[in-house]
Amino acid sequence: MKLTVASARYAIGKPADFDAFAARVEAAVSSAAAAGAQLVVLPEYLALEAAAGFAPEVRADLARSLAALQPLHPAWESLVLELARRYSVHLQPGTFLREVTPGRYRNRAALVSPEGRIVHQDKLVLTGYERGAGAIEAGDALHAFDTDLGRVGILTCYDVEFPLHARALIEAGVRLILVPSCTDTAAGATRVGIGCQARAMENGVYVVRAVTSGTADWSPVLDTNTGEAAIYTPIDRGFPADGVLARSGDASNLAVAELDSDLLESARRHAQVAIAGDWPTQARPGVAEVDVVSLG
Repeated sequence: MKLTVASARYAIGKPADFDAFAARVEAAVSSAAAAGAQLVVLPEYLALEAAAGFAPEVRADLARSLAALQPLHPAWESLVLELARRYSVHLQPGTFLREVTPGRYRNRAALVSPEGRIVHQDKLVLTGYERGAGAIEAGDALHAFDTDLGRVGILTCYDVEFPLHARALIEAGVRLILVPSCTDTAAGATRVGIGCQARAMENGVYVVRAVTSGTADWSPVLDTNTGEAAIYTPIDRGFPADGVLARSGDASNLAVAELDSDLLESARRHAQVAIAGDWPTQARPGVAEVDVVSLG
């Protein structure tokens, strides 16, 4: 099966209200659909752009802006369901920080089908900023989603830097990992990019990363954004030598590529370097536990 995927480098703006925010999200999805995408991936924290329409003292305070955002969740969910239906795409619409208990939020990534089904994956490992915010909590479950496009997993930003999360997805049959991300430094963008590429290489799968871009001085979270959207592959026969199938750049805010599941499975069976298949050798007796030898 072949699948066209588009991931966005989404420039954060300052929409005056939810309708203006919705129009901006639709423009991103419409552009991806026009490029032939059957699956569209948007970045982490995207729903927070809607906070630009709040009063300055609210949008400048994370806890207050998250509380004010919650009444917009039904409208946000209706929006992403309608966009998936209207453009006949599977849509990963970034993340919405969703209140799960009073004053406590999870960084929640949705996956929406054109037929109107919506599922979600909570971010599992919090960054230092998220822990320090005092209002965000980590998720406690990892999901694999069966779709018409195959079995898909989501690792939000920092989560992709942890190999065992990805490995658990692969052992559950996932061959496509989506990574909505938001990074405010070149170092952060590099870490997430290396994490994506490492997970694609070691597991023999596709990894698709979306990013925020630009500056938004009205927001304590989206104030500075950097990085490139990209689509990563195994580094083996039939794939690019650098493991990057597509990335956004000066000419486009989208990374668009055709993914071939038959090619992927063939490569996994006949790989020049069978990292995915050799993974269990790490647990050999005498290797899994380190023997410390003194030269003294």
